[in-house]
Amino acid sequence: MSTSPSKQMHLGAFLMSVGHHAAGWRFPGVDPANTMNFAYYKKLAQTAEAGKFDLIFFADRLAISDRFDNRFDTTVRYLAQARPEPISLLGALGAITDKIGLAATASTTYNEPFFLARAFATLDHLTGGRIAWNIVTSTNDGEALNFSKQEHLEHETRYGRAHEFLDVVTKLWDSWEDDALVLDKENGIYADPSKVHYLHHKGDWFGVRGPLNVTRPPQGHPVLIQAGSSDTGRDFAAQTAEVIFSSQPQIAAAREFRNDIHARVLKYGRTPDSIKILPGVMPIIGATQAEAEEKLRHLEDLVHPLGGLALLSDSMNHDLSVYSLDEPLPELENIRGNQSRYKLVQEMSKRDNLTLRQLGKRFGGSRSHRVVAGTAEQIADNFAEWFGSGACDGFNLMPAYLPESLTDFVEQVVPILQERGLFRREYEGDTLRQHLGLARPQNRFT
Repeated sequence: MSTSPSKQMHLGAFLMSVGHHAAGWRFPGVDPANTMNFAYYKKLAQTAEAGKFDLIFFADRLAISDRFDNRFDTTVRYLAQARPEPISLLGALGAITDKIGLAATASTTYNEPFFLARAFATLDHLTGGRIAWNIVTSTNDGEALNFSKQEHLEHETRYGRAHEFLDVVTKLWDSWEDDALVLDKENGIYADPSKVHYLHHKGDWFGVRGPLNVTRPPQGHPVLIQAGSSDTGRDFAAQTAEVIFSSQPQIAAAREFRNDIHARVLKYGRTPDSIKILPGVMPIIGATQAEAEEKLRHLEDLVHPLGGLALLSDSMNHDLSVYSLDEPLPELENIRGNQSRYKLVQEMSKRDNLTLRQLGKRFGGSRSHRVVAGTAEQIADNFAEWFGSGACDGFNLMPAYLPESLTDFVEQVVPILQERGLFRREYEGDTLRQHLGLARPQNRFT
């Protein structure tokens, strides 16, 4: 007898280039030329689907990570910067997979609602209801400079735009009711005009007439993902998100985060089970704990500290190259980039008394996410502890180097979780909403 979905964890595979670790592209057995190779992404998607993952996820950036390059020629020298545009990639992967969910980041700061609503609705149709949108407000001036702007919007302003952006997108997805199509050949009636709705939206940021020229997606709305952990980000997620990708390295902090989100969700008239919280985790698997720890040490040795600081500067939208590399991270105010990530890094820097040089190596490895090194059994134990304690609803797996670390997890850890009844043996539904146990949204115009 299968365990009920509410008793099983959810697993996402966060696939970043040839590995999440800043030195993943240098790890033995990794081919860094795979970054733009479709056969490579096809293999990753099919491996995750064989492991019955809920979804695979591709993040996006609209610039290279060059906020640290004023003083050091760092970014393209030390970091694997090439990556495919993820919405296009989802379309290709939808054709070679059958069940697994497909998620991509798209920015509300440097896009238009009609375009994204149409793109994600189309993908949801083409995949039979397996699409998710990771909603971000972007992070830094590098992205602004690629979109005819001189600097990135302030934090609160970005979220104000994001609220209106999402409101317009979901209205566009609802602009065709589910039964709007009549398809009466004999009488020449294609659709019922009373069930196709104009928005006539006029707001602070957008003017959108509508309706969408794509019918309502199979899921009603593609699944909505959010990753902000600042106070504003948490509130936005509690109002709108159905999945949260969080960065919580400590189990107590993860429980606090989940409890806080649940309290906010209730404030907005939602139920806690309407949102799934998946903290990021980077598992390093070895035949023994010593072997796993040696893999981790080798990865850390391969990180160039300036590469790690380039990634951190990019996340913070603050050029750290102006400070001494052998001094600690300074106290900074009014961070215009990822505020929650800066807070985590500042705490880590103080706790471990790190210089900027040391912090670069540390951040380049995990980007402040949790790293677990051990045998498959030990990693399964760790996942079971977090899940059983109420710290999360599952995990967003961040393979350090690809494809090996994803394959090892699917072949070694997933069977242990399945044997313990903590993870599905087979897909029980066809859509991503069904995998996650999420309700199909009601059409607001009905």
